[in-house]
Amino acid sequence: MIPTHADPFNGVYAATLCPLDADGRHLDEAALARHIETVANVDGIAGLLVNGHAGENFALSAADKRRVVEIAHAVCGNRLIIVAGVNSEDSYEAQAHTNDAKQAGADAMLLFPPFSWALSTDLDTVLTHHRIANAEARLPMMLYQAGVATGGMAYTPQMLTALVGLPEVVAIKEGSWETAAYEANRRLIKSIAPHVAVMASGDEHLFTCFALGTEGSLVSLAAVVPELIVALYRAVERGDLAQAQQLHAHVYPLAKAIYGTAPGSHANARLKACLHLLGQFPQPSMRPPIPPLSHAEMARLDDALAIATSA
Repeated sequence: MIPTHADPFNGVYAATLCPLDADGRHLDEAALARHIETVANVDGIAGLLVNGHAGENFALSAADKRRVVEIAHAVCGNRLIIVAGVNSEDSYEAQAHTNDAKQAGADAMLLFPPFSWALSTDLDTVLTHHRIANAEARLPMMLYQAGVATGGMAYTPQMLTALVGLPEVVAIKEGSWETAAYEANRRLIKSIAPHVAVMASGDEHLFTCFALGTEGSLVSLAAVVPELIVALYRAVERGDLAQAQQLHAHVYPLAKAIYGTAPGSHANARLKACLHLLGQFPQPSMRPPIPPLSHAEMARLDDALAIATSA
């Protein structure tokens, strides 16, 4: 539910994970409901991003994604803002997924750039995709600024300028994964569309980007260690640099273990493994072809979790 106060979309959002059965074939709906309830009960969590990259939106069927939104809405639809990620190469398919999300109870949508844009895209293509995807649902829209290493998926200043002019755009999940790019994009957007919330959302660089300025964050670490991420956000917000530095020391090893370790394609598996190690997911299964993690990597994650949860 979107609150009625000023700047309703600001705050920390947990980008939730999607627990599966042992084979990675079917949703574990009971575990998903428990996961969402656990995160929703944390003071300071403003909303959920479901079906984001962390939620395996690239691997789930349309029915799976709709069911995830339904469960999120049933668990906490009246308490938190539910943002549904939409990720499709086809603009009309993206429109169908956005319509599904609205009907299932989403309050807003976050449109990811298609993976094919990594090779090449252009301004007209980018605008057309965003317009078609939300043409019928007309949900409040969040943009996704992809990492600097993702080729054409990372919007140019010209593209960002045009996108923030779309009437439904309320925020941007800024995941440039580089602080210089984050600051440049934030300065640009605030100069031309100050009403659009720019949310620092690169898990490895949260402290630095929070310090540069942010209206919130949509991150997967907030689904694993939500109290820690909220505490870091609040410390920076109140200007307590010393406390923020201490909290960052607990965040950093976990962020590096998940996102700063090759191969990057295993980040989702590491996130699920963390929730399994914390006793929240019965299985750490991924949709194939992502394989199970090694025992050595599980041990490294366990060590990083111990540091994160000792804050």
